[in-house]
Amino acid sequence: MSTEPMRFDTKIAVLLREDLEPWQRLNVTAFLVSGLGTAVPEVIGEPYEDADGVGYLPMFRQPVLVFEGTKETLTAAHGRALSRALPRAIFTSDLFTTGNDRDNRAAVRAVGTGELDLVGMAVHGPKNAVDKVLKGARMHP
Repeated sequence: MSTEPMRFDTKIAVLLREDLEPWQRLNVTAFLVSGLGTAVPEVIGEPYEDADGVGYLPMFRQPVLVFEGTKETLTAAHGRALSRALPRAIFTSDLFTTGNDRDNRAAVRAVGTGELDLVGMAVHGPKNAVDKVLKGARMHP
């Protein structure tokens, strides 16, 4: 078993709008990263098992970096993610008022791309591409 630190040539990042309440930041982050795991299965590691043989679900095989920015920063990052065709998940302000997956999808479908009131976005891709998408954002405190 290697003791060398693992290096990844890809990045998983979440960008949150800076004006969210703490509970909203956690909720949005959880929803966003769930989308990446289903669309990009190679980011998921192996299942876990404790010393007694009890099994646990697999998780991401690499860190998730969380950033924050203004509404304008998020809108610009969304456009850059689209132009680079990176796997992405979005969360709009409308989703705080819905209560289920069907209504969530309908709320997003009802708004044009340029009019989405984004409060969060997750993105995965090559490190340099994700860094360019996140230009202007800062690490979440």
